[in-house]
Amino acid sequence: MIDKEKIQALSGEIFEKVVGFRQHIHANPELSYKEFETSAYIKSHLTEWGIPFSDMANTGVVGLIKGDLVSDKVIALRADMDALPILEANEKPYASKNTGVMHACGHDVHSSSLLGTAFILNSLKAEFGGTVKLIFQPAEEVLPGGASIMIREGVLDNPKPQSIIGQHVMPLIESGKVGFRSGIYMASTDELYVTVHGKGGHGAQPHQNIDPVLIASHIIIALQQIVSRNADPRLPSVLSFGKVQANGATNIIPNEVKMEGTFRTLNEDWRKEAKRLMKKMAEGIAESMGGSCDFRIMNGYPFLINEPQLTANTRTHAEDYLGKDNVVDLDIWMAAEDFAYYSQVTDACFYRLGTGNEEKDTMYSVHTPKFDIDEDALKVSTGLMAYVALKQLGN
Repeated sequence: MIDKEKIQALSGEIFEKVVGFRQHIHANPELSYKEFETSAYIKSHLTEWGIPFSDMANTGVVGLIKGDLVSDKVIALRADMDALPILEANEKPYASKNTGVMHACGHDVHSSSLLGTAFILNSLKAEFGGTVKLIFQPAEEVLPGGASIMIREGVLDNPKPQSIIGQHVMPLIESGKVGFRSGIYMASTDELYVTVHGKGGHGAQPHQNIDPVLIASHIIIALQQIVSRNADPRLPSVLSFGKVQANGATNIIPNEVKMEGTFRTLNEDWRKEAKRLMKKMAEGIAESMGGSCDFRIMNGYPFLINEPQLTANTRTHAEDYLGKDNVVDLDIWMAAEDFAYYSQVTDACFYRLGTGNEEKDTMYSVHTPKFDIDEDALKVSTGLMAYVALKQLGN
């Protein structure tokens, strides 16, 4: 039986190295599907510790730690590796060296934490039974999502895990705490690309033109009806357009308008129906006003569901490891995460790692140029995941 004090001691032992891992990865961010140096960095440490691994999804890495005691149980732990196309505004020594690319979503934390967890588990393999699969995944930020590719390439086979666990930074939660939600937690996401065609001309002669700007404005307003009058009001749905390009001028009506948006919800049947209704409505409005509309939908991630029993067990282990006061409840969050793909095919638990600290100025949201973490959170992220993994394996 492995006690938490031993894991906490190992977590303290590896802490400074994990901070170094995190700062190195943060300073050298790579965009989705281009995580070559990050992948090589991870593999160098797995090699150093004698942990076997394989390559997957081009830049993905899958390590295996098999305990020396007899058990056929398998659990998977997942971290993502990619960064975002954001210009970092922090002036820390470890700020991004790759201009215009930044670890603004904490994937540097996830990868470095899983490396630390790997060190702990590998140090203890003589004392536990079962297998831990370490998944370092590329491309969480860009469709179709690295998780879908890794699943297709067999990451959940040979050996097949009975469950998978992931963690994600949350600056709104105080450093030292973690958060859980059982059941449906995060939304599906689909990208909308709409082009409205009209007939451009002089702004002083609208009667001779078919104004795509006017048509587009009607479409944007009308599509909100899909959410307000077609969705079950008990079911969260979000429809937002964040980009509209007309490329006309004060006195020029353009030939077309391009719009880009997102649709998110928590029910797959409604998701499918809503997309059908949006396309039909947009095309109908454009035609009724003399124009036309190309309504293209790029299907994104499904909703994320935390399997209730696994989540309850993981929460109990977290309370044991950190104390009940350091484990908080999460609300539904309408952001999306490609970990959802794993949750659709096996038992999954995705929890939040608190990284916020007002005194250290780490309360900025993810996906912003000032995002950073309280690195003391790395004391929690490594040991907790190791403890949870061993508990789930029955040790």
